[in-house]
Amino acid sequence: MKTSPSSQSTPLDLACARLKAAGLRITQPRIAILDALIKRSLPASIEQIHGDLAGSACDLVTVYRCLAAFEQLGLVRRCYFHNGTSLYQISLGNEMVYHVVNKGDNSVEALDAETSAQLRAALAKVEDMLKARGYSEVSHMVEFFGVTGKPANPGRPAAGLVVP
Repeated sequence: MKTSPSSQSTPLDLACARLKAAGLRITQPRIAILDALIKRSLPASIEQIHGDLAGSACDLVTVYRCLAAFEQLGLVRRCYFHNGTSLYQISLGNEMVYHVVNKGDNSVEALDAETSAQLRAALAKVEDMLKARGYSEVSHMVEFFGVTGKPANPGRPAAGLVVP
């Protein structure tokens, strides 16, 4: 995990540095879970993340516990499916990506860059106003849900989430 001062840190290096800074040990299950999150471009359920882990890297309970710890550290962002299922995405200090969930076929799509930038600017104003009122540790959660008139794309898999 070590890099020379002149080399660029990988996302996994950044995540492990955040774990160390918080006083958490760097364990193989944590590394495997972080790696699975980093490889995904869209939010994933705990079951999906567990399914991405090679062999028996860790059990499902460990994934739940690690994601809870990562969320407290701000390493992952939790978002919600339209039925309330939690989805997780890595958050390494890069710009927040917002999504729309298609309630028709359960696919998840990132909003375009311009819309996301406008949304970030509006939310930053609200957060600044709340901080000026004396709130600390201000955060937000924004999710969009809709149904598109387009038929589901059979070539593009849905979010892969099995909805009960």
